[in-house]
Amino acid sequence: MHTSQAQQIRGIVHELESSQKLPAVLVKNLRTNEKTETDSEGNFRIGGQLNDYLTFAQAGYEIDTAFIYEAGVQRIYLVRDQKSIVIDEVIVSRLTDSRLVAEIEKAKKDGQVVDASQNRGGMRLSPSRLFGRQSKMARKNLTLLLTEQSNRKIDRLFSNQAIRAIVPLNDTELPLFREQFRPTLEFLQTASPEDFRIYVLDAYSKFKSE
Repeated sequence: MHTSQAQQIRGIVHELESSQKLPAVLVKNLRTNEKTETDSEGNFRIGGQLNDYLTFAQAGYEIDTAFIYEAGVQRIYLVRDQKSIVIDEVIVSRLTDSRLVAEIEKAKKDGQVVDASQNRGGMRLSPSRLFGRQSKMARKNLTLLLTEQSNRKIDRLFSNQAIRAIVPLNDTELPLFREQFRPTLEFLQTASPEDFRIYVLDAYSKFKSE
């Protein structure tokens, strides 16, 4: 997202599987209710700021919502209605947060191996679900999706701004530092500001020594 003095969000909307740029997608800022449409190359520009939510809608595609949490041009990927997607790391990394949550719930449902028995009562293990190809793939997808969701939460807490407030890393060093010393989500969710500061300082010392 590029944030200028006029407070604007810029981005490009693509079709998920083909990466084709989508024109005439309706973009709406849920905070301000401002609306715009993508141009012939899928580009859009709309008033907004960090922590805003944007929705994207076009006939033939599922409506999606994006949370704007970091700077840079936003790349939005829409999913066609009634069309399952093949999950891999590239596609997962393209999903917006709301789509990621939806795919996690779908994978949980598709990978479920326990059935509620209406005739006998209680729960029973379903061999077809446990050993079926679709169920196995869903459970594999779920692991990938949950990892991506966790990584996004880490990136928002272990952000460029938070790190640079403590140590002087340049634009070349910062991505390497974040990748090499990425903390666990559990640590970030429980650490005090002083714990976080000590962690970054210690990691910075190791980074420079290497």
